[in-house]
Amino acid sequence: MSTIPQWRRPMRARDSREAHRVATPLELLFDLCFVVAIAQLGQRLHHAVAEDHVLHGVAGFVMVFFAIWWAWMNFTWFASAYDTDDVPYRLTALLQIAGVLVLAAGVPAAFDGRLGVVTLGYVIMRIGLATQWLRAARANAEGRGTAVRMAAGVTACMVGWGLLLLAHGDLHTALFPVMAAAELAVPVWAERHRRTPWHPHHIAERYGLLFIIVLGEIILSTTLAVQGGFGTARLWWVAGSGLLIVFAFWWLYFEQPVHHRLTSNRRGFVWGYGHFFVFGSVAALGAGLAVALESSAHSLAVSIPVALLLVSLQLLHLPRERGWLVYLVAALVIGAGFMPATLPIVAGLLVALVAARIIARAR
Repeated sequence: MSTIPQWRRPMRARDSREAHRVATPLELLFDLCFVVAIAQLGQRLHHAVAEDHVLHGVAGFVMVFFAIWWAWMNFTWFASAYDTDDVPYRLTALLQIAGVLVLAAGVPAAFDGRLGVVTLGYVIMRIGLATQWLRAARANAEGRGTAVRMAAGVTACMVGWGLLLLAHGDLHTALFPVMAAAELAVPVWAERHRRTPWHPHHIAERYGLLFIIVLGEIILSTTLAVQGGFGTARLWWVAGSGLLIVFAFWWLYFEQPVHHRLTSNRRGFVWGYGHFFVFGSVAALGAGLAVALESSAHSLAVSIPVALLLVSLQLLHLPRERGWLVYLVAALVIGAGFMPATLPIVAGLLVALVAARIIARAR
């Protein structure tokens, strides 16, 4: 039997029960490039909050972060089902990476209402994704309907975002949720009869890796802020609290494996879509810590993302046992936002939560 050349393989569906399925070096490179966009976004939110332009900053953050997160989501789930790791696949993935970098370059302008560069980057990524779906449709007779619908939906939304550039100001803001809802609906519509063969363990690992990377943004923003006032007692106190917060959330996220929960499209969609709030909260927390290092007047910039992250993790990721304790800590974290020394209190609450869960599991 002849061997298909390495440079091109039929894009057959992967086995969703494949043993030892792990993230590839290309996927890790893809995540690394996404860090650039997330870092740019965190810096812009930091400056907006520091300058008391909170509503404007949060609105810009949500819209641009949705574009970043959704592009990552689409690549990740497609790769889990159809990664052939041949030359055409790698080149198409590199095209999407180029789109990510274009999007990252446009983040500062997007916060000023100029969305042309961000939209261009998004369109580049979508062209790469639609091409991959058409290739999958050609090679998979059983999943062809799903792949064609995905390609059609991705293309239609891409055109919609381009047309949205014609809108300005409040009209653009009002139409954004419509386009976001259309994007979210495409996979649900496309897979209504047949799901793509994504791999539960692979998906769980990919999300965990991105969670670690975004946590790294918190450490980076804290380190850069401390450099400006090295040796100041308050900065060391705040930075130490930030480090404890990072460790606590790392512990909570990886407390138990979750791939065994991803048993259907319904659970996969809820878990995957819900991580918008998980990743978004972590990215916002990085900006909040940077602001808190500069001024104690913006403590809610830390407590709100922490509370939202706690609630999101409990609803999506953590075991249901002792969920009431997580919600209680989230409420106390919000209260800490109105008190002096917010960061040490928040860090202490999270450490206490982790300790309580460790003790409870040991019994």
